[in-house]
Amino acid sequence: MANSSPDSALKQPNIRRFIAFRILFNARFYYPVFTILFLDFGLTLEQFAILNAAWAASIVLLEVPSGALADTIGRRNLVIAAAVIMIIEMALLCFAPIGNMQIVFYLFLINRILSGAAEAAASGADEALAYDTLKDLGMEKSWGRVLETQMRYQSIAFIVAMSLGALLYDASRLNQFFAFASIDIVVAKETAMRLPLILTLLLGIGALFVAIGLKEPESELATRKKLRYSEARQSTREAFSKTLATGKWILTTPAALMIILAGFLIDHMARMILTLNSEYYRRIDLPEAAFGLISAGFGLMGVFMPKLGRWLCENRTKSFNYYALSIATFIGLFGMSWFIPYWGVAPMILIYGSISLTGFLVSSYLNEITSSENRATALSFKGLSYNLAYGGIGILYSLLVYNLRNNQANQGVPTETIEASLFQEALGYFPGYFAAAFVIVLLYGILNRRSLDLSPSHPSS
Repeated sequence: MANSSPDSALKQPNIRRFIAFRILFNARFYYPVFTILFLDFGLTLEQFAILNAAWAASIVLLEVPSGALADTIGRRNLVIAAAVIMIIEMALLCFAPIGNMQIVFYLFLINRILSGAAEAAASGADEALAYDTLKDLGMEKSWGRVLETQMRYQSIAFIVAMSLGALLYDASRLNQFFAFASIDIVVAKETAMRLPLILTLLLGIGALFVAIGLKEPESELATRKKLRYSEARQSTREAFSKTLATGKWILTTPAALMIILAGFLIDHMARMILTLNSEYYRRIDLPEAAFGLISAGFGLMGVFMPKLGRWLCENRTKSFNYYALSIATFIGLFGMSWFIPYWGVAPMILIYGSISLTGFLVSSYLNEITSSENRATALSFKGLSYNLAYGGIGILYSLLVYNLRNNQANQGVPTETIEASLFQEALGYFPGYFAAAFVIVLLYGILNRRSLDLSPSHPSS
């Protein structure tokens, strides 16, 4: 009989490699300087917007097919593919010529498409492989502990990446540090700009080695026993057939659909705020030097959040957790809309906490009710809905800003005044939008309440 203790689950090689892959794949050193990096390479704001749209589109187009392929040709193969693509996308940026706008734009475009493909390939496949490893051993109830551990270590890596990445990118501060340490090295700005990219490339190489060491669970191998690589055309048909079947199951299963709806409601709103956070910090009079420290602080907060998520999952109903996280998100959005100098950073704690807990709870709930052979596909559907919602709110935000700008210009407001107030006015619409979306999801839950399991996933004894 397998030892089902949480510590035994964490000792499984596949679980350790799953945690390591998540850390290496997601802890990217260029994240704290993401927008600045694009602009310093010579791109315009308009090109930056196009590149982000290409990234979102590639994820949306590839998310579900990649999940279905993971269920048919193997989760390990998709995880390895994700690591290989990550290496290629980072190598393109490491060697991109700074200032050559035409070449840089197309290199960054390829990078964004590859980045979306890597995200789609990894999404669901690594998690499904790890969960089925535990299920084969009768340890699936330890999944919450595995998630808690993974998120804790990933948060630590996030803190390091955010702090070190911002420092390395700033050539002047880096040279000041070397001078203070009596190290006779002078780093040029062009070199400093590439350092976060080079470190992330090294992480990609590490992710590939970790992915190669993964092993397919026995149950997964059994379901693909008759499938051969020479049957590529049949595998593709099988993948899309599985995609349609799983999509139909989600749409006709109120419990699964409600989990995904509640998840992307909070996720897409919080992700939009996190995308705009540097501009928000500037509007509440925080110095730019503090941005990296704030991000690192939120990363430290993520070290403790998984434990709260596991407690909520085991001791509170799904409906209670949905209400609590939605209310916390709304309060955070409402507090941000006041733009209180310095102290306006406090509502961001609620936003970050909500998205962190939502990721934990949705993973636990969805894995619990999904069959093993469709798990990667279902998780990819979750990722698809998240990115569709995120892309949708991005478009709505752009249209809102465009209309607000035109309205103020038509009223004769000076351009300088428009630029100063536009962001604040646009953010003021966020609480109302979230409240309306919350009511819509809530109505669906009420109409289907008899079909929903509102009990804790694993009631405490």
